[in-house]
Amino acid sequence: MAVHGGDYLRRFVAETEWYNEVVLNAVAPGDWWRGLPHPVQSWMRNCVGGYLLYFISGFLWCFVIYYWKRHAYIPKDAIPTNEAMKKQIAVASKAMPFYCALPTLSEYMIESGWTRCYFNISEMGFSAYLCYMAMYLIFVEFGIYWMHRELHDIKPLYKHLHATHHIYNKENTLSPFAGLAFHPLDGILQAIPHVLALFLLPTHFRTHIALVFLEGVWTTNIHDCIHGKVWPVMGAGYHTIHHTTYRHNYGHYTVWMDWMFGTLREPDDILKKA
Repeated sequence: MAVHGGDYLRRFVAETEWYNEVVLNAVAPGDWWRGLPHPVQSWMRNCVGGYLLYFISGFLWCFVIYYWKRHAYIPKDAIPTNEAMKKQIAVASKAMPFYCALPTLSEYMIESGWTRCYFNISEMGFSAYLCYMAMYLIFVEFGIYWMHRELHDIKPLYKHLHATHHIYNKENTLSPFAGLAFHPLDGILQAIPHVLALFLLPTHFRTHIALVFLEGVWTTNIHDCIHGKVWPVMGAGYHTIHHTTYRHNYGHYTVWMDWMFGTLREPDDILKKA
């Protein structure tokens, strides 16, 4: 944490240097990248990780629900066209380098000692780790709910940022690839609560990094139009309603914030009838 000196903070730098070595050594030909500043290397590594996560999770999800189990989860007329998915991939691919600037910035702030991040769970104890992680997730849920809601309520923000994502407003235009198809600034704004939490709550470094990148998997899940019916999870059934009404279900992981602030709308059964 910030009260620790350079030797302690060096552990964070050594950790991210190792991440960079593993990823960039595997994908970048030669050693040219080794002479780049550490934050630039970290941004490149985050970009590689972001693209891999997006394409692997997206293609696997699409393979299962649109081909292997075709029509088992969603009706035929709810399957998006290949052209729609290609457009979503193009939007997300252009935005990804900008998205990856945020975790790079958070790593830099952690390495500089500006946050309350700690390196080992043993420093806090497992019970405290779980308590702080629960607080972190609640803070992130609250922050993303209100950021998302304001991106709708503040008309210039909606028009110039969030509308890019809401062109996908029907079941047959939504797909796992729509999960990261945002205007770059929109995607960054909705992820900012992950970074703000670092200044308020003791947060385990590796857990923070994992949660930021698992957002890519989560957004894939909530855009597949399959209602899992696992209360209180904000699954795709709820989020599909958000894309069709624009005024409900702003939450991220759970339905609790929508329930608290009066914007919850329960989904109809969108599963294919037997």
